[in-house]
Amino acid sequence: MTNKLSEVLNYFKLVLLIGRSLVSLRHLFKNRYVLFNNGQIWNDSPTCGNNYVTNVIVKNKKIKLTRVQKISVSNGNSDEWDVSTLTALLLFIGRPKTLSTSEIQQLDQEDKLLEQLRDIRNKVTHSPKKSVDDVQFNQLWTDLAAILIAFGDVNTELEKQKDDSVFESPKQPVNEENMKDALRLNSLGTQAHKDGKYSEAVTFFTKATILPDVSNHDRATFYSNMAASRLALHEQQKASFIKFESLDAKDERYLALQDAKQARNLWPTWWKVHFRVGKVRAALDEHKKAINSLERAFALDHTKNEIQEALDESRIILSRQSPPKYLDSTEFTKAIPEILNELQRKFGTDPEMVRKYHSLIEKIDSSRADVLKGHKYALGDIDVKQDYEQAAKYFAKAVDQGNAEGMYNLARLTDYGLGVKKDHNLALKLLEQAAAQPPQNPICEQFPNVGVAESEHALGVRYFEGIAVRKDLSVAFYWYQRATDHGSAMAANNLGSMYLDGLAVDRDLEKAEELFVLGARRGDPLAMMTLAELLLSKNNFQMAKIWYDRACESGNVVAQEKRDQFAEQIEKRQQLINESSGDELKAVYLLEYLIGLFQAKHAPSVLSDHSYIKDYKMLSEHANRGSITAKQLCDAVGHFTHALNILLSFERLTEGQEDIFVHELAQCYRIENIVAQIPCQLHKRVSEVIDRVLYRCTKESNSVASQLDEDVRVCYVTLHINSYELIDEFLPLCKQKYPKSIYFFLTSGAVNGFLRRPEVGLYNINNGLEIEPDNCELLYHKAVLLRHLGRDIHEAITAYQKFLSVAPKDHRKVPEVYYEMAICYMLGYTPDLAIDRMMKLYMEGKQAEKLQLPCFLPYKSENIAYLKPMLDMEFIQNIRSVPDNNRKQHLTDPHRVEIIKKHREWEGKALQEKHISGYTVHSFTRKPRVKQQTAKSLIGLNPITLREIDPRKDQVYNGYVLSVTIIEKTYSWIPSIHLVIEDENFDCERMLVYGFPKKQGEYLISELYTIGSKMHIINPYLRIGANDMKPTIRVDEFSSIVMQNESERILNMCRYCCEANASKTCSRCQQAQYCSKECQIMDWKLYKHKLICQTK
Repeated sequence: MTNKLSEVLNYFKLVLLIGRSLVSLRHLFKNRYVLFNNGQIWNDSPTCGNNYVTNVIVKNKKIKLTRVQKISVSNGNSDEWDVSTLTALLLFIGRPKTLSTSEIQQLDQEDKLLEQLRDIRNKVTHSPKKSVDDVQFNQLWTDLAAILIAFGDVNTELEKQKDDSVFESPKQPVNEENMKDALRLNSLGTQAHKDGKYSEAVTFFTKATILPDVSNHDRATFYSNMAASRLALHEQQKASFIKFESLDAKDERYLALQDAKQARNLWPTWWKVHFRVGKVRAALDEHKKAINSLERAFALDHTKNEIQEALDESRIILSRQSPPKYLDSTEFTKAIPEILNELQRKFGTDPEMVRKYHSLIEKIDSSRADVLKGHKYALGDIDVKQDYEQAAKYFAKAVDQGNAEGMYNLARLTDYGLGVKKDHNLALKLLEQAAAQPPQNPICEQFPNVGVAESEHALGVRYFEGIAVRKDLSVAFYWYQRATDHGSAMAANNLGSMYLDGLAVDRDLEKAEELFVLGARRGDPLAMMTLAELLLSKNNFQMAKIWYDRACESGNVVAQEKRDQFAEQIEKRQQLINESSGDELKAVYLLEYLIGLFQAKHAPSVLSDHSYIKDYKMLSEHANRGSITAKQLCDAVGHFTHALNILLSFERLTEGQEDIFVHELAQCYRIENIVAQIPCQLHKRVSEVIDRVLYRCTKESNSVASQLDEDVRVCYVTLHINSYELIDEFLPLCKQKYPKSIYFFLTSGAVNGFLRRPEVGLYNINNGLEIEPDNCELLYHKAVLLRHLGRDIHEAITAYQKFLSVAPKDHRKVPEVYYEMAICYMLGYTPDLAIDRMMKLYMEGKQAEKLQLPCFLPYKSENIAYLKPMLDMEFIQNIRSVPDNNRKQHLTDPHRVEIIKKHREWEGKALQEKHISGYTVHSFTRKPRVKQQTAKSLIGLNPITLREIDPRKDQVYNGYVLSVTIIEKTYSWIPSIHLVIEDENFDCERMLVYGFPKKQGEYLISELYTIGSKMHIINPYLRIGANDMKPTIRVDEFSSIVMQNESERILNMCRYCCEANASKTCSRCQQAQYCSKECQIMDWKLYKHKLICQTK
């Protein structure tokens, strides 16, 4: 605890040192003002400030000031400006052209120092953990001191700031009479605040602050209380319908901020002053800054619930304001009549029919009736006035009946504090309860259970952002994946972003693009814009423009604001391609490719679909043949299996069982932590067990080391490895209590690496190597950190070679080490010296892959992406060429999988109807919104593909023809023929055919509309389903289908990959044909062939 306090104090010492620069920065600003304005002097007056804002800041687009900063500048008093404001003004104000060479050189030198100061300030200020270890502290202090001395500060004075005494209230004369009077005024102000007389409270507190000879800590208390009263006064004015057109210097929130900052200056280590600044920032809608101040408060006192509640609130609001979005985009803004009219306009849905349908549902399902009434009160309806309290009551009634939609909507109201008390923890429980419900509607299984996917997505956001839960990217990924599987558009987008940035999963650009397409098709405006930008980077200009336009039409405000800019980017890239030679384009694409690699955000990949438990037999065989790696994995699997069995065998664990569970899990982590793939549904329970054991150990033996205490700490740091700041705070005491445990030094090295602090990481790794010099994991991390430091590439290469000398040949990092050594040569040597060595190491890495255990194949390496442009000429040739359509890439596309599975579910029921007496599939359709017409011939029609058809717009594409192949047939033709079609890009969609002669139904499905048949659809109609709101190619005019020649048909088409001449047949149904055993397995697993596989 003492160590932790020391690191927190280190942080605040740096903050104070940065604050000390204000005097120099103000002096520098005033000198430059004189220099740039023909000798005029900045006199700190409002006139000076207003003129400066009007004539300089407003006209300079480079200067980005917040509303609060602009007001402080317009006031003119430079004493009110913070470091951020001053550095922005100094760095971005334009210079006059009349400056001499020496003046320009001096300004350039000053600007370099300002940039360094700004970067250090941002690094320190925005560090979420608000604590700094001694190694990093000394480095930052040295860098800051050098800057301040260059600006005229004195080194001996700076050294005094290092002592803890800087946080003590300075010795100052205190007038006892003034002190008594100040405390009396403070007491009167506090009572007036309690009585709701906030203006009076401000008056009392003001009088207390101006009394001389009062201690700094007491004066800080008065300023803090005054800030609280000003905020309350602002809320009172709002409640009295006083309009606030814009923020100005008389606004109570602005005045409250000045008071809170004064309190902070007087007592920088009191949690409440930072809490107060955070609350004011939140009231000003500056939630990023609010979170920063609240995290400072939390670092000073972890026990205050009000800090955590304020943090949760600001994080929720911030995540609503910026992607990833919180909950959903349909806030409580539109009344029900408005929503129904919008549905009618877009999809032709009759509002009266919807109301009749709701009335029918109310008679069938009482919980759904309560949900509908809840929506009426939450949104307002023709005969119902908006009333959140009544809405909450009806949603709560639905919750009592197990209704997921009721749970989700009550969670939303609880999060907002609408109609019920705001409670983020209760909202969390409601979301978890909703997410535990079945994904399909319990009464109508063909429809989703509304509220389930929405809650899963909301839980993903909470774990991604750390709202009312500990931030955990692996759990966020789990919930996003579940929500995506159950139909959420926003979850698909957020999941795509995690794959794009390599957060908690291996970076996978193809998977990311698939998910962006899925999210965009489902209607998420943010996914549409992200997809457009991705397509632009791949030079697919046509589809980039189409998706960007769709994003704008769907209400994406950011896309709308940047529409002209995006069009310019398309034009510039087209011009670049047209005007550049082939070699020039390759160079440009290669540069963009490498920039993309370096811009990726990486977090440890803690998720894996691989089960090492299932590999136990294979691992045992390799272990028996002498594989040390396999033996270690077997041992780890044994411990993990034991731990998992304990957890699954008992609903509640005794303390003794918890201790055994923790020991077995810790042993697994020590041996090989990748083995412990804890199912996400068990993650919460595992975390609770570890927290309970850790609490017991801490409470019972705070200063006594024990095996159980060490074990539970190993489990805690590994389980929360993605929460870098949290673990970095937790590890010092672990290393102090268990100085011989290399696991804590190894983890500390890895975490500091991800925190971009390689020096600190290397220090910890070297400490571990003193204990165990030949430890493979420590040696590997040492080499990686040396490479990242970049000071001595030869030293990094030597460290890699040391690893290779002690590691087993089948160690999973051996190929990676060869690739990383090649990168060392690429970074540290000239190309003529490096290329041969790089090629040799690259080939050695490829050879080492062949020695890997089967569970590590195919081998994955992020570093190969950096080497290929240097070593693989074919890769360079194809780095940005427009790829040929690749059917294989589309086979696992999430939309394709969903379409085929849903089709087979439907057709499986149709088969049951045929084979089971009395079994009937009920189906109905609604009249389409628009009428499709056919053309006399194909001549003059423009070709169109599925990706060019907007999947969210109910529309007939007159004058176009869609050419497709049938890849899934139907077994029924009442009331329509259900097919799945694929176009030339291997995109697929479901298709419904109406309007055919009923007598021909059986002939059409058995002879004409068969698998492999090709057709043209004239004037295709993209219909949005009236019930499921999903897109379908609908044909109402039967003559608009023109079948292609039988010779064009794909004969014996494989049911999985859709290639011709499949030679194998399903032995059970004798109908499905396959190219290979692999295709049959994939069709069974991925597309669920079992649903339609019937014995003849």
